[in-house]
Amino acid sequence: MGSTCRYVVNALGKGGETYYTLCKDKQELQNWIHINREKLIMDELIITDKHQSVFSKWFGLKKIY
Repeated sequence: MGSTCRYVVNALGKGGETYYTLCKDKQELQNWIHINREKLIMDELIITDKHQSVFSKWFGLKKIY
């Protein structure tokens, strides 16, 4: 049984909150960011693509948004 999520989001909120969420596709990811944009520190937003190639991981291309 495989994982149904593709993107893992770690974010820091303006009030010190920590956000961790899983999104199944890019549209769901963009929707979550749009809804929570006012609460988040955008410089502290880390999005990890679980289907990212090994080549990209070696060169540290982790931030995709």
